[in-house]
Amino acid sequence: MLTHSQIWQAIDALANHHGLSPSGLAKLAGLDPTTFNKSKRAAGGKLRWPSTESVAKALTAVGATLDDFVALVSPNGGAARARMVPLIGMAQAGAHGYFDDAGFPAGVGWDEIGFPELSDEHAYALEVTGDSMLPVYRDGDHILVSPAASLRRGDRVVVKTHAGEVMAKQLGRMTAQRVELKSLNPAYEDRSFALGDLAFIHRIIWASQ
Repeated sequence: MLTHSQIWQAIDALANHHGLSPSGLAKLAGLDPTTFNKSKRAAGGKLRWPSTESVAKALTAVGATLDDFVALVSPNGGAARARMVPLIGMAQAGAHGYFDDAGFPAGVGWDEIGFPELSDEHAYALEVTGDSMLPVYRDGDHILVSPAASLRRGDRVVVKTHAGEVMAKQLGRMTAQRVELKSLNPAYEDRSFALGDLAFIHRIIWASQ
């Protein structure tokens, strides 16, 4: 059974994973800045729970899913053993030898960063360069990518073409033949590809912001 403290600790962990305070997370989600403050968690001796609407808005604001949130709901408040995941720069990712034919990290030249344990053994991280992903991701941010994560419209994804181009976009319409991608930075054009032109498309599940 879920407890009051587990839910609030998961919200704290969600904010912390994205470099935010609880009030910063609330503001990003378009909520009153005090929505997740500790002073709002109990009143007059009565425990107060966050609304499902506020949690949903917070998850949407940081690009997380309900599964991501559930993973943070644990007796230790989402603190998990650190796992090292491979890390390279976005520019390097387009070069040959960094991914195998299945789109999983391969070869040498990867650095590593620690991340709380997650189920995808093929997860990897990329370091953002340039301004093409502003205002969502800034130069120097790390994004954690999961090849095993399911995809749905609106997800933020990393895409690699067979020509070696690597980009982070928002997933638009996806059919059996084509993939439409929306640019995170409005100064850059949206893209559309035949599915056969793509080496892989993986979901971004976390970012250091």
